[in-house]
Amino acid sequence: MRFVNALLGSRPQDYPAIAKAAEDAGFAAVALSDHIFNPANLTSAYPYTADGKPQYPEGEQWPDPWVMVGALSATTSTIEFMTNVYVLPLRNPFVVAKAVSTAALLSDNRVILGVGAGWMREEFDAMGQPYDRRGARMEEEIEVLRTLWKGGFQEHHGRHYDFDAVDVSPVPTEPVPIYIGGTSEHALRRAAKFGDGWVGMYGSVDELGETIATLRRYREEAGRADEPFDHVASPLVIPRPETVEQLEAVGLNTILTSAWVARGQMSVGRDEAIDLVSAYGERFIKPLS
Repeated sequence: MRFVNALLGSRPQDYPAIAKAAEDAGFAAVALSDHIFNPANLTSAYPYTADGKPQYPEGEQWPDPWVMVGALSATTSTIEFMTNVYVLPLRNPFVVAKAVSTAALLSDNRVILGVGAGWMREEFDAMGQPYDRRGARMEEEIEVLRTLWKGGFQEHHGRHYDFDAVDVSPVPTEPVPIYIGGTSEHALRRAAKFGDGWVGMYGSVDELGETIATLRRYREEAGRADEPFDHVASPLVIPRPETVEQLEAVGLNTILTSAWVARGQMSVGRDEAIDLVSAYGERFIKPLS
């Protein structure tokens, strides 16, 4: 079982020190969240809470993930960096290809691009991107990214993106894994068909097992059942050896957690975050190794 610590809730300037502590504690990766801004008047409903209000506190900071990966890669050596999740259809694919390529090179291929279709219409309006059909646009953008990352002159002629041969360099020296987030049927089918992994939300062992079984069925339908695929989610159980064994039995590969949110804290300072990450590793990660 791999463990990922989400950095949301700590200060961006503290991320490097916390990431180093997470590496020392045995975490496989840290997760970087993504938004362009916090709108003063938010009318879009957050899809993962009963009341439609975001889980993060008002005034949460959203550092650019790829600038941050550059900083984190300089202070760590083995830990990976996963976006959870990057709102891909907000962005131009050439800009994304360039930023992710650079981050992958600087980090020695420690980048996992976790993407989602997005839920905040205000961001799409401000960025001049259509909110409707953003999922279909994201699917094609994933194809474009993988094409550009092959290196050399590449072209693409699709419904949403159309360009003649271009060379976007530098490119990653290894393929960048693309994980697709979401729990809707559309999101699960999209992850099964286009992704190297899936990023989910909270769930019991049984609930996550049902979702993973659905993903496996969709991957079989897509002819991808034999390809490597990572299942990432936040189980609603304490990760003791016996519960981790249950999670692995239903197919969960990676636990996405937060050492401070696990204690009921939505925000944390630098020193406390480091202490909590270290304590989490001692209590839950090291006993499994």
